[in-house]
Amino acid sequence: MMQPGYRPYPQGQPMGVPPPQHQQHHQQQQHQHRQHPRQHQHQHQHQLQQQQQQQQEEVMHAGGRRGGIGSILATHPLHPFSQTQAQISKQQQEAVMQHEMAKRRGRRPTDKNLPDGIDDCVVGDVAQQYRDLRDFERRLDATMTRKRLDIVDAVTHSAKRWKTLRIWITNTAHDQIWQGNGLNVDTFDFDSNTESTYHVKIEARLLDDDDDDDEDLDNDEATKRAGDGSDNPDRMDEDGPSEPHPKAKKPPRYQFSHFFKALHVDFPPNPAGVEQSVEWKKPERVGASSKLPAAADFDELTFKRNGDENLNITINLTRDEDPERYALSPQLEDIVDMREATRQEIVMGLWEYIKMMGLQEDEEKRHFRCDELLRGAFGIETGVIPALTDYITPHLQPLPPVQLPYTIRVDEEFHKDPKPTVYDVRVQVDDPLRDKMLAFLNNTGYASMLKEVAVLDEQLATIIQAVHVSKAKHDFLISLSDDPANFVRTWLSSQKRDLEVILGEAMRGGGEDATGDEWRKGGKDSVWATINARESVNALLSRMPTYPQQR
Repeated sequence: MMQPGYRPYPQGQPMGVPPPQHQQHHQQQQHQHRQHPRQHQHQHQHQLQQQQQQQQEEVMHAGGRRGGIGSILATHPLHPFSQTQAQISKQQQEAVMQHEMAKRRGRRPTDKNLPDGIDDCVVGDVAQQYRDLRDFERRLDATMTRKRLDIVDAVTHSAKRWKTLRIWITNTAHDQIWQGNGLNVDTFDFDSNTESTYHVKIEARLLDDDDDDDEDLDNDEATKRAGDGSDNPDRMDEDGPSEPHPKAKKPPRYQFSHFFKALHVDFPPNPAGVEQSVEWKKPERVGASSKLPAAADFDELTFKRNGDENLNITINLTRDEDPERYALSPQLEDIVDMREATRQEIVMGLWEYIKMMGLQEDEEKRHFRCDELLRGAFGIETGVIPALTDYITPHLQPLPPVQLPYTIRVDEEFHKDPKPTVYDVRVQVDDPLRDKMLAFLNNTGYASMLKEVAVLDEQLATIIQAVHVSKAKHDFLISLSDDPANFVRTWLSSQKRDLEVILGEAMRGGGEDATGDEWRKGGKDSVWATINARESVNALLSRMPTYPQQR
């Protein structure tokens, strides 16, 4: 018998003589066996086990290829095959359901126009009123769509309004020599708190018409309450719960810190070399919160410094605007006629200038020619409109801070009748209607309202279809009553022709006069132009022929 681990020799090789490579391998094994007998024995046993395991795997794979019963049951269970069949049948059912739903949608009536001649069949002007309502509905839909697009455009462009921010700057003096702090020069009681100091307060408020509106509202509310007698002690008591008069909620006011992101106070050089500068920077928002931190939400700022002499300081305010505005170079200013603007405003100004001067290429609309001003600003002969943002970047500089000079007065004469220094600064605020427009666009009831309108449209189309059917019945009965004999003859002829077509017995052209049968006439006034014929054709076209499945 052939021992495990040995393979037959290749053809053409004598059985008694092993191949040369086998002889050499056998000699090496004998030499290793003589040097390490135990190690060689363990290796030989491990090799025999690996060869036996490999032969078993080959037999199993060979049996699977031969298709034996045992191998089929072991390697190809029936459960995955049954699952695949279930999935296929499920997909077929889903396809049938989708087709059925499409057929149902195709059968839904969509025509909402009344049939012709309906005014002669109804009493009054109901049909004309319906047509007027349909026309009003079309105009209303067009107006609402246009207004909604206008609101979306206004919110997208984030329109701003200019208002005035009034800033008051005042200072107070403490422990000055002229104030008589009660210090006795004959004693040695020199307390550190007696050093001369001053306090500077910067306060701001946005000027608008809210105050007048609130006063008018309060007056109107008081007049209304006086009119209904709610504050009259002689007013007769009434049954039922008393309803309090809610006070109108005031809109949130803009704070001083909302318009600036940094504040820096420049002091004159100090002979003693002491640094006295004051600096404030707006902190960043925490996470996705819309509220600013407390350090960035205030209306006034106060700082304290030591000193007993009048000082000239400069308060620098760095604007905080969204979108950011930039200062334009003189070359770009001559083109768009603006000194300060946002990137979007500058690009729009350039686009209007190109159109006004007729510099756009006729064939390639994305390109434009440069005139003397554009050539001097951008240094090019032709440009590309999508690259306008890149062209204007070198001509933009951050806006300089708002500088407010102020003199700190600590003398006695000024503080007898102190007066603040007032500045008015123009700032941008959001349009007060923007929040309302956003609420209108994000209204969750809009989608449900559209669904309700769609349901009402379907119901209306169903009613109009019923009107068409009733009108067809009315025409049928009227024709029958006017000339019963000819109507019945024509109707029987059309029924006979339809039966021949269904049975396949009709000849092309027919044995009858093709022009005499109403059912075979075409054109606008034919029977095929009626609503019944159109719905019947749609129903026939929506049907899908079913074929027997091949097995």
